[in-house]
Amino acid sequence: MIRTERLLLRRVRPSDLADLHQVMRDPRAMAYWSTPPHPDMATTEAWLARKLAEDMATSVEFVIEYQGRAIGTAGGGTLPEVGYILHPDHWDKGLAFEAMTAVIAHAFANHSVDHLLADVDPRNAASIKLLKRLGFVMSGHEDNTFCIAGVWVHSDYYRLDRPA
Repeated sequence: MIRTERLLLRRVRPSDLADLHQVMRDPRAMAYWSTPPHPDMATTEAWLARKLAEDMATSVEFVIEYQGRAIGTAGGGTLPEVGYILHPDHWDKGLAFEAMTAVIAHAFANHSVDHLLADVDPRNAASIKLLKRLGFVMSGHEDNTFCIAGVWVHSDYYRLDRPA
């Protein structure tokens, strides 16, 4: 677990299902995600089961808990890849920056990775702004990386090297 000024970052729990379903079913939260919004609780339950099975030796996936509720996730299931998602009710409060700052420090302090990578939809200006604020730099682009609900989307890749 990691505590920040306002957040608790912790491993996912089965009891997070209802809160995380509220995130994963929201079209605003999922607009730039690699899958469409979850149509039902069973879809989120399957997603949660995969998160619960991740190996913490190679994962830095954390639930973002704010005021006692799971409001999203930050980190990544397989390093060096990292990412984040928050329920839109919690956007524009600096919570993703706070969470990812802690996740980045944890990843470099506890895992032997020389860099972190983030895959972001080029249309997601807010996420790109956050990644740049965290120190990530664009390192590549690829067209047609995800087909979401029949629409191909692209990926910009951002990299953050381990501090010297």
